[in-house]
Amino acid sequence: MSDHVYKIVEIVGTSKLGVDDAIRNAIETSAKSIRHISWFEVTKTTGHVVDGKVEHFQVTLKIGFRIEDE
Repeated sequence: MSDHVYKIVEIVGTSKLGVDDAIRNAIETSAKSIRHISWFEVTKTTGHVVDGKVEHFQVTLKIGFRIEDE
């Protein structure tokens, strides 16, 4: 196994359905422009309330991806 170098970025995913869906939306959307995503860490969970009801969920993630060797 060779040594690797990783970069970490912070993103926020949202969903009206729930936290799990917000995480999946964030990762799947990020994967369209960031290659080699290896892991994620949920750092914060928040939401938006309208008229006493949860309107949508917001999940802040750190994602780690491998920097390519050339």
